[in-house]
Amino acid sequence: MSRFCEDVSPSNRSKFCYPPPADQNPMTPIDAELDTSGLNCPLPILKAKKALAGLHSGQVLQITATDPESVRDFQVFSQQMGHTLLEVREEAGRFYFLLRKA
Repeated sequence: MSRFCEDVSPSNRSKFCYPPPADQNPMTPIDAELDTSGLNCPLPILKAKKALAGLHSGQVLQITATDPESVRDFQVFSQQMGHTLLEVREEAGRFYFLLRKA
């Protein structure tokens, strides 16, 4: 199930809103895939950083993770590094990210 907005915490009024799922835009190509299932912070980010190093600017990396903290981690990572987080979705306890390299 895709989630577009979620509250960060009950005491915090800020929300994270995600773009529409990439499956609504069949034109989003996936250039590389990375499965970080079973890994916890910071390993999914470190492995994604390494995978992105092998891609050209504009290419898209699909990341699969099982760590719920990875949602926030990839939001912060993409902002800090200048990458575009195209999609964040959760299905059956797995989190899927599409990240376009800056």
